Formats: sequence, C-alpha cells, structure tokens
Amino acid sequence: MSAYKAIASMLTISLLGATAAAAAETNPLADQVRAANQRFADVAIAKSEGYAAIPCVSGPDGSGAMGVHYVNQKLIDDPVVDVAKPEAVLYEPGADGKLELVAVEYITPKGPAALGNQLFSFVNAPNRYGLPPFYELHVWAWRANATGTFSDMNPDVSCAAMMDGM
Repeated sequence: MSAYKAIASMLTISLLGATAAAAAETNPLADQVRAANQRFADVAIAKSEGYAAIPCVSGPDGSGAMGVHYVNQKLIDDPVVDVAKPEAVLYEPGADGKLELVAVEYITPKGPAALGNQLFSFVNAPNRYGLPPFYELHVWAWRANATGTFSDMNPDVSCAAMMDGM
C-alpha cells in the first residue's frame, strides 16, 4: 500500500471515529433529560425540591462510580416516570467540596419500563440497596460515559474526594 493510501485510510478511520463520538454525545434522550433537569446543576434546587443525599456510590470492582445520589422519596414511591422529575440526581464530589451534576436516575417498581425508547434495567431483590425489586435507568446527560450513556457506573466519575475527608 502506498504511503498516500495509508494516510488516506488513517484519516478516514479517524473521521469515522470522530463522527461516532459526536453521535454518542448528541443522544436525543440525553439531550431531552439535560434540558428538563438543568436546574439541578445547583444542588440547592434539588434540596428545595425534596431530594436528600445518600453516600457516594462507587463500583465494587473499580469500574468507576455513580456519585452522590440526591434521592426524592416521594418520587420513588410514585411509580410514574417523568423526564423532568428523576427519582435521583447524581453529583460527583470535587476536591473543593463542590458537587458537580453528572447524571440522573429514574426508578420505578412497575415494568418493564422505558423512557423514550430506552428500556430500564431490572434490579431484583435482594440487592445491595435493601430495596424490593425495581427498574432503573441512569442517564449520563452531563458527563460523557465511555461505557454508555445509560450504564450504571461511569469510569470518569469518582468518590475519591468524599473519601479524602470532604
């Protein structure tokens, strides 16, 4: 293969990769979730709407973290799924003590459940949360996730700042 063809092939592969990455970053459901929930960038808004913090959740195998969940128990008790009313709002703790909005989580006991065309994951009991069976969907609308927009854990999120005495 000539040097010209090799360079052209590398450029084509690079452009295809960039196009795939851009497509992942513009997920229509993530865009809808981001628009409906941007108010939660200020954790004080979450608190004022009835959300309460539970400890930072890290993956058991070093696969990243979910972050600090602010959970609204009234919304968990209500089986209705509403894009603008996530049952949990997820924040990554920073070394400066600030919380950065990274994702939301939708939770319902009724299923199979979906938001848009995205199916929820089923979590059976017993589970590490001590809850009865439920369906859940994480949407990483503010932090890119190499394992997928709807994965539970994000390898680019950490609870380290909480463990360091935050």
